Amino acid sequence: MVVQAVVLALAALFVGKAGATYVGLVGGTLSALSRPAFGPFTFVFTLVYGVLVDVFFLAFGVAAPEDTVNMRKVILAMTLSTAIIGLISYYAFAVSTNILPLNMIMTALMLFLGVGSGISAGFAAAYLWNRYLRNIKL
Repeated sequence: MVVQAVVLALAALFVGKAGATYVGLVGGTLSALSRPAFGPFTFVFTLVYGVLVDVFFLAFGVAAPEDTVNMRKVILAMTLSTAIIGLISYYAFAVSTNILPLNMIMTALMLFLGVGSGISAGFAAAYLWNRYLRNIKL
């Protein structure tokens, strides 16, 4: 999940508005084709993840036309979007389909892993952007 989060964050930085949504759309389509049994879940959650990243980048004012990005804002945006999509996907897939019962320990674990993945991905994306990628012209 960290790799996907880094790719979504970098797409939001490179493309700007709706960059992560575009990547979520393409990634969701490819993931759905590779796992047809869970295709609708995979597609929807990947697309929603991209939308959440774009929304939080917009809400926190993370924009990188040719400047460095604020690492704290990127980390916060990725942490919130990853934690939210982790909880939503856990609930929608596991609990609502009765595959797993609602368990507070499992919910806390999903929240913890979402926050950890978001922090890691936000740091990695901001570091890569500020150090290596901000001067690349597309």
